[in-house]
Amino acid sequence: MFRPISAYSGFSVDDVDAAVAFYAGVLGVDVRVLVPGQMMQLLLPGSDVPVLLYGKPDHTPATFTVLNFMVDDIDTALDDLAALGVRPTDGGQWADDRQVLRGRSRDMGPDIAWFTDPAGNVFSVQH
Repeated sequence: MFRPISAYSGFSVDDVDAAVAFYAGVLGVDVRVLVPGQMMQLLLPGSDVPVLLYGKPDHTPATFTVLNFMVDDIDTALDDLAALGVRPTDGGQWADDRQVLRGRSRDMGPDIAWFTDPAGNVFSVQH
């Protein structure tokens, strides 16, 4: 029977130094550089399992959400991110003028907004 002793997730970026600058410097996430310019970990709040980010010269951005940040108030988070120069992507036809899919008021899941990191990978902020 398959019995892993632990697990972690990871995704590629085209520039590890830019990813460190964005995730640590802009978003304020704890980052551990494993191999300068090649490999890093995100130490996510509320989790003791890091996420691996690795440089890949032929990186293609993920077209799906690779990382989800939970927040207490999505509108405050949007304001904070906007002040840092981070803007949401188009939330689609069901999104409001702030590009938030307001799922909570429709019993359709969380309120959620999507963004991209410098490598073009999609991440979300949810409440």
